[in-house]
Amino acid sequence: MVQRRELVAGAGAAAVAAAGSFPKPAIAQAVPTIKWRMASSFPKSLDTLYGGAELFCKTVADLTDGKFQIQLFAAGEIVPGLQVLDAVQNNTVEAGQTAMYYYFGKNPAFTFGTALPFGLNARMMNAWFYHGGGNELLNEFFAKFGVYGIPGGNTNCQMGGWFRKEIKTVDDLKGLKFRVGGFAGRILQKLGVVPQQIAAGDIYPALEKGTIDAAEWVGPYDDEKLGFYKVAQYYYYPGWWEGGPCPHLIFNLGKWNELPKLYKEACITAGAQTNVWMSAKYDHLNPAALKRLVAQGTQLRPFPAEVIEACYAAARDLYAEISKENSDFKKLYDSVAAYRSEQYLWWQVAEYTFDTYMIRLRAKG
Repeated sequence: MVQRRELVAGAGAAAVAAAGSFPKPAIAQAVPTIKWRMASSFPKSLDTLYGGAELFCKTVADLTDGKFQIQLFAAGEIVPGLQVLDAVQNNTVEAGQTAMYYYFGKNPAFTFGTALPFGLNARMMNAWFYHGGGNELLNEFFAKFGVYGIPGGNTNCQMGGWFRKEIKTVDDLKGLKFRVGGFAGRILQKLGVVPQQIAAGDIYPALEKGTIDAAEWVGPYDDEKLGFYKVAQYYYYPGWWEGGPCPHLIFNLGKWNELPKLYKEACITAGAQTNVWMSAKYDHLNPAALKRLVAQGTQLRPFPAEVIEACYAAARDLYAEISKENSDFKKLYDSVAAYRSEQYLWWQVAEYTFDTYMIRLRAKG
């Protein structure tokens, strides 16, 4: 019996030794070590937006056993926050985290990468991206600018911003110097607003000095961090221009095409994780932040129906104008408009009915 055990043990040891002499699988040998840089449009203080990029980079490294490393840089460390697309296009950095609507001046179709005013909410955006052809349509457009993009989060419906004075009628918008992100400024311009596009870190001093009269950013949690309540009293809602805005993760198209399939899949998987994480984190943090802001004197106000209706009419007119001259915009707008109609047909049946009932219950205590 002892001899038999010794024989089996010896055979096992020999098998282990033999296995150790076999070459490792070809896939393990073929995976290269790659180091990239990513420039963000956001400051480090925003642990939701910038934090999403941190999570993305960490997840990519974890999924590739540390073979694919992406080093993250905040706005201003390599390029200013509003120049991330240019940096990725020019291969100054291989990757970026940004809001694509910052670049509507290059082409208004970029707004669909973040949010179309009066467009889709956060869940509808995900449905359009992942199942409604949105990713494919956007990357067909992005390719013209030498980049590839994937969704990298969602802030959920945003607030309408901080104002020094009350907005009671459409006339109150005339001459208003308003920091507003992306494409919404062109709509508001039709109503007399003077839109200003300013990166996150520069908004507070502009509002404090009176260089601008109003500013919007994201929502209670981020807005509290940036201190807007200290220099503007009235906090309006909803941010109709950003029903479900998505920060994008973008990559130099040439560099993306060179990546091994495994690394591309790691990026797509990490982007999806970041997408869920960011949306959930905002939902978790915003309620308490809103209570704190109101407790510190913030005056919470809904936009008057007259104002929202005027904005919607201006948006419709602008979309029609641009669609006549810009085929990229028309193609994406037709897709989003049709998708929005189908989605709200469903939402009015279940989601809206359930939510409004639960809100009424809460109001009753």
